[in-house]
Amino acid sequence: MAVISNHMPTAELQALDAAHHMHPFSTQDKLAARGARVIARADGVWLTDSDGNRILDGMAGLWCVNIGYGRDSMADVAARQMRELPYYNTFFMTTHVPVIALSAKLAELAPPGMNHVFYAGSGSEANDTNIRMARTYWAQKGKPSKKIIISRKNAYHGSTVGGASLSGMTPMHEQGGLPIPGIHHIDQPNWWAEGGDMAPHDFGLERARQLEQAIHDLGEDNVAAFIAEPVQGAGGVIVPPDSYWPEIQRICDKYEILLIADEVITGFGRTGNWFGSTTVGWRPQIMTIAKGLTSGYQPMGGSIVCDEVAAVIGACEFNHGYTYHGHPVAAAVALENIRILQEEGIVDRVRTDTAPYLQEKWAAMVDHPMVGEARMVGLMGSLALTPHKASRAKFAAEAGTVGYICRERCFANGLVMRHVGDRMIISPPLVITRAEVDVLIERAWKSLDQGMAAAKAEGLWHPA
Repeated sequence: MAVISNHMPTAELQALDAAHHMHPFSTQDKLAARGARVIARADGVWLTDSDGNRILDGMAGLWCVNIGYGRDSMADVAARQMRELPYYNTFFMTTHVPVIALSAKLAELAPPGMNHVFYAGSGSEANDTNIRMARTYWAQKGKPSKKIIISRKNAYHGSTVGGASLSGMTPMHEQGGLPIPGIHHIDQPNWWAEGGDMAPHDFGLERARQLEQAIHDLGEDNVAAFIAEPVQGAGGVIVPPDSYWPEIQRICDKYEILLIADEVITGFGRTGNWFGSTTVGWRPQIMTIAKGLTSGYQPMGGSIVCDEVAAVIGACEFNHGYTYHGHPVAAAVALENIRILQEEGIVDRVRTDTAPYLQEKWAAMVDHPMVGEARMVGLMGSLALTPHKASRAKFAAEAGTVGYICRERCFANGLVMRHVGDRMIISPPLVITRAEVDVLIERAWKSLDQGMAAAKAEGLWHPA
C-alpha cells in the first residue's frame, strides 16, 4: 500500500514542493523563496503543520470544511463506496444509487420548487454549466438573443474561463483575455468602501437599481440572468445594506431575468440556514453549490435547478456534462456530510447559538483602533481596517499592505484569518465551540495589535 506521510524535515518538503508543485493564485518564485506552509494533520477546527504547531483554522480550509476535520465516518463511507462502485459515469442513459439518493436529498433541503440537480466537479465548473443552461433555456423558449449574464464587480464565481468571466475581479480578467463575450458587470454593494456620504439604505437601492439600468442599456431581450453571492465571500465578506436584496428580487421578477444564487460558500449552513438564499430572502431559479456539499472531503459541485427551468432544459438534448458528474464516491461522501449536519443539528446550532455568540464578540472588535467596520452573517465575518474610522479612510499604502501584515501576524499567533485587501475575513468550521470562539477572538485581537504596531513602525499609518 502506498503511504504518504510527513517523513521529511520541513525544509526538504518545501524544496520538493517548490520544484514541482505549481500553486494556485500565487507568485511561484516568491513562494519558492519563502517556502510553503506544510499542513500535516487536522482535527475538528485545528490544523497541525509539519513542525508540530497547532493552528486554529478560521477559514474552514477554503470556506468548505463545515463539519470540521477528522470525521472517521466520512472516510469509512468513501472506502465502502470505492469497494462497491468506485466510479461509473452518468452518460448513456445510466445512473447509480449514490447520485439518485443525493439528488433526492438535495431536493428535500432546497427551497420549494428547486427539485433538480446537474452535477460538476467544483463550483467553477457548475457556474460554467449555469452560463450554458441559462442561454439554452432562453433559446428553447424562443428567445435566443437573451444571452447576456449580469454579474458584479468584485464578485467571485470561480476561476475557469467561464467562472472567471462571471467573477468581477480585474486581476483575473487581465490574464487570458477575459471576460468572454456576453458577460456584464455592475458595481458591488460595498457601502463601507464605496458608499461615500450616502446613507446605507439609499446606497443599497442605488446599487440594486444599477441592475435595472443595465437591463435597459443592454436591452431586456438580450439579458438572460443575474448571478450573485448572497454574501460576497472572496470579495471580502461584503454584506449589502438591507434595502439591496428586496430591490434585486423586484427587478428580476419584473423583467423575467433568471436569478442565479452562487451558494458555493453560503450553502449548507454557513449563514445559519441551509442556503444563503433563505437568509437574504431570495427566490432563485438556479443555485450553485460546492464546498460545504461535501465539507471539502471530496471535490464536488453542482447546480440546483427550479422545476420550470429543468422542464425546459429537459425537453432538449443538453449537450453538456463532465466525466465526474455525480461521481459515486463524492455523492456518498456528500450524503454522509449532510447526515452529520442534520443528525448533529449543526445548522440549527449555528443559527441559535454559535453564530450569535461569535457575532457579539466580533461586533465588539470595532472598538479596536484599526477596525472601522465589523460585519458578520452566520459564521462568515469581516473587519474593515482603516487608519481613520470617521472618514472610512483607506491606507496611503498600496491596498492590502496592512491587511497582509495582519494576516502574517495571525499565522504567527496560531490563527488562520485571511485578508482581502485591507479587510480581514473569517469563516470557521460550523462545529467551532464557544471556547474555541474565545480563542479565535483573543488571537485575532492580539494579531490586530501587532499589525497596527508594525504598520506604524513602517510608516504606513496614514490615510490615503
